Amino acid sequence: MRMEMGLAHFWAQGDLLTQAVAILLVLLSVASWCVIAAKAHSVWQARRCHGRALAAFWGAPSLPAAIEAIRREDRTSILASLAVAGANAAGLHREHSDRGIGAGVSVSDFVTRSLRSQIVEAQASIESGLTFLASVGSTAPFIGLFGTVWGIYHALVGLSGATQVVLDKVAGPVGEALIMTAAGLFVAIPAVLAYNAFTRGNRLTLARLDGFAHDLHAYLTTGLRGRPGDKLVDLGAVRAGRGG
Repeated sequence: MRMEMGLAHFWAQGDLLTQAVAILLVLLSVASWCVIAAKAHSVWQARRCHGRALAAFWGAPSLPAAIEAIRREDRTSILASLAVAGANAAGLHREHSDRGIGAGVSVSDFVTRSLRSQIVEAQASIESGLTFLASVGSTAPFIGLFGTVWGIYHALVGLSGATQVVLDKVAGPVGEALIMTAAGLFVAIPAVLAYNAFTRGNRLTLARLDGFAHDLHAYLTTGLRGRPGDKLVDLGAVRAGRGG
């Protein structure tokens, strides 16, 4: 009679170590897909709201209104946190420019330090989960391969006492053991693809964050906003003109 084959038979005839490897691969797969879903939502949300948040910030008539606008539009809080950190740093320097933390430090240096610190925190938040995906992508194939090797060894040990070994008795256990290799690849491939995609998406987000930090620094320290080749605009004069 033909030997029964399949996942259920493989699980039933496997030992504790084989079953532990299978459970580990299942847990890694579930965890990696949870991270992928969370990161995909974050990247989608950043692409959806960051452009609108920047437009709302620079279109506001005053700095407090700009902070409120970017807080309202930035669902990720990445750009909003940077704007708040820069505004707080500029305010603290004005209040303590002659003593304490502001003594002997220019407003440009003080704001730059605050913005850099906030960028580092934002980068850590943006890249959270990527290390886990990279670890799963690099180790899951080897975990599956270990399960395959152990499963084949376990199957051959089970056949060692047989007086006659036919192909059906060998092919079944060996074929079932190879399922572990396929499971390792099934876990690793989505993790690797997601890691590469999120790394590229995060690079765009960090570039936008860096550009906003430079523009924000120029505005907070000089009151001017512009890019190389553009005509500089004095936002303070614009606000005064509107008020008049």
